[in-house]
Amino acid sequence: MRPRVDWMNQTDDRILELLEESDLILSPAVAAINLDYSRNWVSRRMSKLEDADFIEKVDGSYYQITDRGRAYLHGELSAEDLEDDD
Repeated sequence: MRPRVDWMNQTDDRILELLEESDLILSPAVAAINLDYSRNWVSRRMSKLEDADFIEKVDGSYYQITDRGRAYLHGELSAEDLEDDD
């Protein structure tokens, strides 16, 4: 089971899952279309995920999942690991 902290929400999980499953580098707009969320909402969430080192910027406004993001998805991080990012 994945740990959850206050700053995270369901959108964060869906973004990380999309990036991992597709193994693509995506913009917030492309992720938003695929997840059926607004681009602005996904962009804000991606910024939070970048701050937590779950995703990283590649070539401007495109993102890819990091090893830390993959570790989170696979339940390899503790809640304490995530709280340090607040």
